[in-house]
Amino acid sequence: MEAIWLIPVIVVVLIILANSLRIVKEYERGVVLRFGKFHTVKNPGLRLIFPWIDRMTKMQLRVVTMDVPSQDIITKDNVSVKVNAVIFFRIIDPEKAFLEVEEYLKATFQMAQTTLRSVLGKVELDELLAEREKLNHELQTIIDSLTDPWGVKVTAVEIKDVELTEQLTRAMARVAEAERERRAKVIHAEGEKQASETLSEAARVLASEPYALQLRYLQTLVEISAEKNSTIIFPLPIDLIKPLTDLLSKKAEG
Repeated sequence: MEAIWLIPVIVVVLIILANSLRIVKEYERGVVLRFGKFHTVKNPGLRLIFPWIDRMTKMQLRVVTMDVPSQDIITKDNVSVKVNAVIFFRIIDPEKAFLEVEEYLKATFQMAQTTLRSVLGKVELDELLAEREKLNHELQTIIDSLTDPWGVKVTAVEIKDVELTEQLTRAMARVAEAERERRAKVIHAEGEKQASETLSEAARVLASEPYALQLRYLQTLVEISAEKNSTIIFPLPIDLIKPLTDLLSKKAEG
């Protein structure tokens, strides 16, 4: 009968222990407030706090992946597009993330939305489509600088998709087709120019060497006879036998 009074004491001790022990996981940190004032940050493991005096809130340090839904954006050249993105961030200072902002997830999300509209509204459509890597880096730098006072580190921002209107898509397809045709014509004209320059050079060489023209004439004849099994009659150029006639004339005069 004398030990009966120990039962309430044991129950109270168990209740106190149950409210005093906390398990902090490896990817968490526990922010402890004592009498409403910041006290300490608990590291991973089994941690002891004073019940009804201390209040501990666990903050996750893992990278958070958050989708930013499509935002209606008017680019610098007055083109209306819809752009969505994804943002990667994590807590690097649990104390700031708990004390400096009410809900760091919501605040980071809102900051990403407004920054996305602000930055992409200052660029033209061509830059938005062609220089996405540069814009990703710029967005990451700006959002990270804004969330740094909250103890939140933005590790990356990626523009996922740029939605164009059907009319704009058709217009861009026509422009791309016209550009391909222009390039084809330029390449063809450049080839014609190079061919004409080569032919002009060959003509100058043949004009400066009379016998070269005759050799070319005979070479062409050989090529024709090799390809076609037929009889070919062609006029014999007088220049080809002129050396022989000059020799005969000299002998006759002598």
